[in-house]
Amino acid sequence: MAENRVNGTIDVSSDANGSGEAGSGEGLDSEIESKLEKSVKDLLEKCKVVQDSASNHSQRFRVEAQALSHQALALDSEIKRLRKEFSLLLSRDEANSELAEKVEVDLCRARSMINEGDVAALLPHKSNGLFLKLLLGPVNVRAERNDVRFKVKEEYNTYRDTTALLFLAFPSFLLLFRNTLPNGCLPSLPIQLYEVWLLFFYTSLALRENVLRVNGSDIRPWWVYHHYFAMSTAIIALTWRFQGVEPNCTRKQFGVHLFLGWAALQGVTMLLQNRYQRRRLYTQIALGKAGRMDVVWGEAAGVKGQLWMLYPVLFILQGLEFILGLLLVRNSIQERVSEWQRLVCGLLFLTMAVGNFSNTVATVVAKERMKSKIK
Repeated sequence: MAENRVNGTIDVSSDANGSGEAGSGEGLDSEIESKLEKSVKDLLEKCKVVQDSASNHSQRFRVEAQALSHQALALDSEIKRLRKEFSLLLSRDEANSELAEKVEVDLCRARSMINEGDVAALLPHKSNGLFLKLLLGPVNVRAERNDVRFKVKEEYNTYRDTTALLFLAFPSFLLLFRNTLPNGCLPSLPIQLYEVWLLFFYTSLALRENVLRVNGSDIRPWWVYHHYFAMSTAIIALTWRFQGVEPNCTRKQFGVHLFLGWAALQGVTMLLQNRYQRRRLYTQIALGKAGRMDVVWGEAAGVKGQLWMLYPVLFILQGLEFILGLLLVRNSIQERVSEWQRLVCGLLFLTMAVGNFSNTVATVVAKERMKSKIK
């Protein structure tokens, strides 16, 4: 306690003031803490109210969505039943052309409303499949909103446009580069780089097409399998030893040169399909004869609405693919010392050529059969 002795008296006023200020500070802190505690309690109550409202809303939404889902499933089954009856009627030639065309368009539009509109989110969707599960794990790649699904489709189209140019430019460059070499044999590095790009290209295409199928695109399973075969071919080719300085490199790289020429032709085909087929597909979507999530798919196989000018190119492409596979298999059998990669790649090429040819012929036959029935 401080003392101030003036005229024999002791001044203790400063101590009294100090004690008063301390008491006032403690009271202020207590008031702030009380207000803070009350504000937190009010905030907690508001959060509980919002949480309860959201839970009730989610419960009502689930109940309504379940009821709409049952209706959508019933309508989807009805559409499938009517399509079967319509196909049976066409097979018996019991419908006139105008009625058949009108019914076909109306059924396609009904299917589009159920499978591609907002109702599509209520229908059970396709599972991811083994390929997506291996690459992405148990992730749901189904987009609930239509604009997101359409954005995935447009991204796929853009990717095909870009890679079609590369598919043509890469083998063309390698063929031109080969002509500048004295012995006509390519070094192993550019060949391996090209194979790495092919592996990336077919893997990314297969990944995108699997995602599109889950989101409702009408992509034939064979074409996805074709990309699996192409991925396997690229992986095996990466283990194939190509040396541009070997004495017999010209004979050994004969299959490589033939493959590069075939790949350049396939790049031209892809450019034609991307340009003309997409226009035809947009017309079919506008007429209700194709779904909004359908895409132009296939670099070497026939598709819906195929332009007749492309069919000769496709058959030539498939024939060259078959010849390439046949040469690889024959050389691997005739030579005493042959790499196993040559035999396996040849068999894969034969498998892809036969599958593509069968797919193209089936498309042509189905298209002409439908035209004749409608007429």
